[in-house]
Amino acid sequence: MNRAEPLVLGIETSCDETGIGIVRGRTLLSNTIASSMDEHARFGGVVPEVAARAHLEALQPAIEQAVAEAGIRLADLDAVAVTSGPGLAGALMVGVGAAKALAVSLGKPLYAVNHLVGHIAADILADDSEPLEYPTVALLVSGGHTSLLLVRDLTSDVELLGETVDDAAGEAFDKVARILGLPYPGGPEIDRAAVGGDPDAIRFPRGLSRASDREKHRWDFSFSGLKTAVARWTEQREAEGEDIPMADVAASFREAVVDVLVTKALDACAEHDVPRLLLGGGVIANRRLREVALARAEAAGVTARIPPLRLCTDNGAMIAALASELIQSGHEPSTLAFGADSTLPVTDIQVARRP
Repeated sequence: MNRAEPLVLGIETSCDETGIGIVRGRTLLSNTIASSMDEHARFGGVVPEVAARAHLEALQPAIEQAVAEAGIRLADLDAVAVTSGPGLAGALMVGVGAAKALAVSLGKPLYAVNHLVGHIAADILADDSEPLEYPTVALLVSGGHTSLLLVRDLTSDVELLGETVDDAAGEAFDKVARILGLPYPGGPEIDRAAVGGDPDAIRFPRGLSRASDREKHRWDFSFSGLKTAVARWTEQREAEGEDIPMADVAASFREAVVDVLVTKALDACAEHDVPRLLLGGGVIANRRLREVALARAEAAGVTARIPPLRLCTDNGAMIAALASELIQSGHEPSTLAFGADSTLPVTDIQVARRP
């Protein structure tokens, strides 16, 4: 195996994207994503059984496309990597089964890694990226996860500071979009609806941000109450026979989410004396979140980093990148004694590692 610049194929099937990525060291060779989002849109959210079936159908064509784009042969690989968790159990099982079969058939080492830590690894694939400095605070915001992490070392030391206690930010966007009569997925729809709206028109609540929350939930997130507040506000307006100011509601809701995310992330930077913040996950594609995070980080003297947007959503390249870093750090491969773990802790960067 080439440990200096390993050639790694990564498989990501934690939700509704079938991601196959190939990297050589820290160089991205291909990033193929087959999304089943359209199949879930009519249900207003991801249906696990539908997602698993879509992964089964998309995996082989996606692998073939990624290999062709990278200009390699499967036999050239130094290792195979796969998301073991967290995510949807059925969806994860498809990727884990495929990765094991591929690794065994090729006689290649297999690395089973953590989906959330993979989002951090996506940053190292940016064309103009400086090496990731440690420690760094990482804010990961996606459809199913909202997590605040302290990363002392990408391959060996990731601490969970806080996470969502109910709805993740992405879920809140989807649910509020439904309340407003907007289609799934909610994030881009609310972004469009918020154009021209006043983000200060309605003061929606900031969950777990009161002084009384600091002892137990200082770094945790809660968006369920915010979703309910939007529902109650719109219901009251409708009951009074008044029109719903769509742009103002969307902008004010979005601002509440962004305010909580950025405030807690920068507070974590200050508390832990870390002048670096990495943002990742699909919700980072939200324009307002990026704008506010970059502006407020600069004002606080914190360097903010955001991976290329194409690498913020779930993808196989980030899984391959994390495995590549593990290989370069001297980590042994995983055994085959692992499965899909829908609640895999973020502290478990690699699972079933050989002793």
